[in-house]
Amino acid sequence: MKRSSRLDAVTFPPITEVKGWLAGRDFPADKPLVDLCQAIPDYPPHDDLVAHVQQRMGAAECAVYSPDEGLLETRESVSRWYQRRYGHGPTPAQLCLTIGASQAFWLTLLLLCEAGDEVIVQLPAYFDHPMGMEALGVVPRYVPFDAEPEAFAEAVNARTRAILMVTPSNPTGAILSPKKIDALYELACRHDIALVLDETYHAFVPSGQAPHTLFSRSDWPQNLIHFASFGKTFALTGYRAGCLVADESLIRQALKVQDSMVVCQPRVTQYAVAYGCDNLDDWVAENNHTMQQRHDLFCRLFAEQNAFDLCASGAFFAWVRHPWPQMSGRQAARRLVDHAHVACLPGEVFGPGLEGYLRLAFGNVRLEQIPMAVDRFKQVDSTL
Repeated sequence: MKRSSRLDAVTFPPITEVKGWLAGRDFPADKPLVDLCQAIPDYPPHDDLVAHVQQRMGAAECAVYSPDEGLLETRESVSRWYQRRYGHGPTPAQLCLTIGASQAFWLTLLLLCEAGDEVIVQLPAYFDHPMGMEALGVVPRYVPFDAEPEAFAEAVNARTRAILMVTPSNPTGAILSPKKIDALYELACRHDIALVLDETYHAFVPSGQAPHTLFSRSDWPQNLIHFASFGKTFALTGYRAGCLVADESLIRQALKVQDSMVVCQPRVTQYAVAYGCDNLDDWVAENNHTMQQRHDLFCRLFAEQNAFDLCASGAFFAWVRHPWPQMSGRQAARRLVDHAHVACLPGEVFGPGLEGYLRLAFGNVRLEQIPMAVDRFKQVDSTL
């Protein structure tokens, strides 16, 4: 049958690809697989959240649609969470609850872009973003993550619709400074385009630090679109717990797509998110501290080996340069699976020219396992 040829150029889901390398393989007990592939919290949701959801699931209304934008009570809880986390935040009317941050990203693209339009994207880029753009015919225009705002300004042209930034970054873990976010917002305002912030990991920044101050500006709805996930925050990745934050008029437009795409976020997810936002600040802070301990230990030990270079790190991730210049990232990642029993993602799935890098995700490696995980990199021969 005839089909869209546009998808032929889109990258295959890289985590699915790497998991395919592992299918059917057995790893010995004395050298088990170290999975640094996917950023999934290894801890379960809080027991009280689980009990709350189980109780709410017994009601008949749990099986019924909610409003497209989500239950008011949940959006009120999310709004209060933003007020505490950022000092300011969106009203319930400026929120749409989504099927993960990924669906919020698609809503953003459809709000802003038509085929042929451009979005400025930090490089390395979270792979789902170029994949979604290319599927819709939107052109990613890459700028290095550490580039100064002037480089972003030079990338703006008549087809530019947005500047897309991920903070903390996936794949590098690096955090944008509030000063740089302010500068990029001012740039977006000058050109009447959107600054789009993907803050999926915004619960995993240094304790007591607001990710930025844009929500304190009265004009933020004019040129800011934000989306995030509570899947990492409350260990609910399978619940697909995302949200889109934008001006109320944009949310209303987004509901035209929301209704035809998914109708609404499942009620059970909304119950879980509301409970987490209202009750689990201390638990989230403890998990943030745990993840920071893992990060710090991983980086300290990783610096003691000489083959792989640690280029950036933070939140759930380390971004490293592998020692095999003759190899692509895929070849290097396959080599690690075969010889070190380590699974990770190749650099080129995060953008062009990144074949020399690998992404390591240590969210599902416990603190006591990190020395063993790092030791695997010491054991790999850096020569061919």
